[in-house]
Amino acid sequence: MLLVWRDLGRVLAPVLDELGLGNAHCRALQILALHPGLTVGALQDVLGVTKQSLARTLAELQEKQLVTSLPGRQDRRQRFLRLTEVGRASEARLFAAQRERLVSAYREAGGNAVTGFRQVLRGMLSEESRIFLASDFRQVDPIKGKTRDGR
Repeated sequence: MLLVWRDLGRVLAPVLDELGLGNAHCRALQILALHPGLTVGALQDVLGVTKQSLARTLAELQEKQLVTSLPGRQDRRQRFLRLTEVGRASEARLFAAQRERLVSAYREAGGNAVTGFRQVLRGMLSEESRIFLASDFRQVDPIKGKTRDGR
């Protein structure tokens, strides 16, 4: 696992360098791409980082115009995060670099192995991570004033 993590990091490194980003930025972008409209607090929980660390990362992402932060309509203290168009393009480039490695490995392993691999990964997730992946984060969208599914 450590070697895979290291090698995937090496695949990402040139893109991160070109974008002037680090691993913390990459993780935040990936989570926000999967869950647009996530609150700062929820992102902090998912990433398992301190407020101070996340604040620094988000400030840099906002400075580079990759992420926007909008106050909630009901609670102005709540901040909803979204990738900008530039942020979505940057995250797509990062994921494309990883996807090439994954697709190659999946082709080599075959369909049954991929299914088994996904089951193993799911089995390694904590209950908290499983809940996060299964959740729809029915928080009020600050732009539309309703939950993300329109209710």
